[in-house]
Amino acid sequence: MALALIALSFITSLITATFSLGGGTLMVAVLALVFPPAVVVPLHGAIQLGSNAGRALVQRAHVQWGFVLWISLGAVIGTVVGGQFATLLPETLFQIAIGGFVLATTWLPQPKIVGKSPIAQFVGGAVISAVSMVVGATGPLVAIFIKGLADRRQLVATHAMSMTLQNILKIAVFVALGFAFAAMIATGFLGTAIGSRLLVKVPESAFRWGFKIVLTLVALDILREAVF
Repeated sequence: MALALIALSFITSLITATFSLGGGTLMVAVLALVFPPAVVVPLHGAIQLGSNAGRALVQRAHVQWGFVLWISLGAVIGTVVGGQFATLLPETLFQIAIGGFVLATTWLPQPKIVGKSPIAQFVGGAVISAVSMVVGATGPLVAIFIKGLADRRQLVATHAMSMTLQNILKIAVFVALGFAFAAMIATGFLGTAIGSRLLVKVPESAFRWGFKIVLTLVALDILREAVF
């Protein structure tokens, strides 16, 4: 199981580095099938730290620090507030929240938000970080605030840096890691390094549909387990 999860960290990091989104959502969906819901969110944050930090490091020249600053300042407040709710939710509600979030971010149209305002970025960072303490993978929500960036490398790099800081805050609120988790962080960085090279080379259409189907099946199984 540990080896399978280490491989999963590599694959999801490669996906995220290539397409900017998706790997974190797949990671949290699979973790929810293996671990108790209360463990999924802090574990997911720890693993994604390796992936996002690696992506931010590889693409560091393209980071737009203005976006990162305001989203991260809001994240400080949101992480603390969201952590209070994360410790109170029953296990069944945890599973429903994770499964429902995966389905919603996979299939529903994303809201149109003007992300250039520092106030909007600050409030968005707070809300998204609070949500991330319950459902884990909020990369698609962070992307809403930076999708106006014209250069895809800037989008990937800025998204990675914002998520890295969010993961650090999340880990600070939750708990320490074991050896297997450290290995998952390392393979997450390796997957990111390779995926970044594929960023402008891999066609998206067929992959996007297959990826949505996989996420849908995993989310439905999470919901089935929670209900039955």
